[in-house]
Amino acid sequence: MTESTPEPEVLFYEQGASWLWVLAGPGAGVAMALIQMSAGYGIQWVVPILFFVLVSSFLAIQVKAARIHTSVELTTERLRQGTEITLTDEIVRIYPEASGSETPKWQYARALGELTGVPRGRTGIGVRLTNDRTAQAWARKHHQLRAALTNLVEERIPPEATS
Repeated sequence: MTESTPEPEVLFYEQGASWLWVLAGPGAGVAMALIQMSAGYGIQWVVPILFFVLVSSFLAIQVKAARIHTSVELTTERLRQGTEITLTDEIVRIYPEASGSETPKWQYARALGELTGVPRGRTGIGVRLTNDRTAQAWARKHHQLRAALTNLVEERIPPEATS
């Protein structure tokens, strides 16, 4: 009998997108039926059903992609941004939030995850990685992710003592 290792505690999670968006498909079908009725021609079921299927299918593909590529999960062992996994041991510093008119250098760093930049609707968080690398973690609830990352890094690497 083999012992399974317990799953690490999830410190932060965002799902990426909600399946509720797919309900726009039935809404589009109903809207087309109402438009047909208001025109006085009666309902021809092909058009509302076509709108229902097309809109629902398209949105289901979009939601599935968003749930894969824009989800975020932070545990005590790893940070997953989309499909890219970064070990938390590789994170050595969290940069402060951008403020003022000057753009901090970390905002020019690559975004974690397989996307080319920080996804729309998300805010970047500057992180310093091992081997003198800089990157941007990101999330919709970026203040919560920043706090969880900061706590995690400070537990492992105590902040420098000020003299």
